[in-house]
Amino acid sequence: MILSLALLLAACATAPSDAVFRSAGAPIWSAAAFAPAQIAGRWQQVAAYQAASPGTCNGGAVEFRPANGGLMVEGVLCLNGSARKVSGLAQPTGPGRLAVPGQEDWWILWVDSGYRTLAIGTQSGGFGFVLDRGAAAPDRLAAAREVFDFNGYSAGAFRAF
Repeated sequence: MILSLALLLAACATAPSDAVFRSAGAPIWSAAAFAPAQIAGRWQQVAAYQAASPGTCNGGAVEFRPANGGLMVEGVLCLNGSARKVSGLAQPTGPGRLAVPGQEDWWILWVDSGYRTLAIGTQSGGFGFVLDRGAAAPDRLAAAREVFDFNGYSAGAFRAF
């Protein structure tokens, strides 16, 4: 009985963010033409990579505001089934890449030409998600998914909200 309880508690202690959704050896590219100033405003999370048994969150939202040295970001995102607060100065670290406080660097994998949909991932593949200025059009959501596939993400873990 005690052994069963210990095993159950150990299983619960595994953080949802421990999942990896991208093949380690796969190449990954960020959007070199990404213009950080163009993402100012409020964004809804419309999809994310989640384990087969996702947590209780189903999307989130963030707001980006121009700031000296980058963009202030504030909000809550669903990352692998777990709601995570995101807050602070996001600073560009390279083409299509942002250092976000408390997070692994965000790689902007794709943004549509109208800056309505963003596909964001990480080099490790620890998480990936899609933001949209509203409800994502099916064609843009499909394009984001294809970009994740191209960058080595597992197609089966992609969940639209």
